[in-house]
Amino acid sequence: MSAPIPLRPHHLLCTQGYSGKGYSAGFVSHMDAVVDRLRHQPGTKIRLTFSTDALCAQCPHKEGEDLCATQQKVKGFDRKTVEAFGLEEKEYVYQDLIRQIDARMTPDLLAHICEGCSWFPVSACRRNICGAG
Repeated sequence: MSAPIPLRPHHLLCTQGYSGKGYSAGFVSHMDAVVDRLRHQPGTKIRLTFSTDALCAQCPHKEGEDLCATQQKVKGFDRKTVEAFGLEEKEYVYQDLIRQIDARMTPDLLAHICEGCSWFPVSACRRNICGAG
């Protein structure tokens, strides 16, 4: 049994909206592997963390542990995600948590949480999470 994947709150949304785009080839390759495991291996456990996580590992904006070049922005995305869904820093089964989030998500809530995200306009977030085009 493998260790839970550390994931920050707003990355629960990013992993659903991810559509093969990224900052670099290394980032995309890493993201592809993590997202594939989350999407296609039932029972995959995550550990929700209010800090840098598995996806941050290859991000060019990561400056250190719990330190991002866009720190205030990502912390805001996390805060809004936690508030919207009552999340805690603990272990979850990814697929179960995604089902709970998606059942409560609306296009307006998604737009509110992701306001200011440069990936939101070019990703599949709206379609994959809300079923909206």
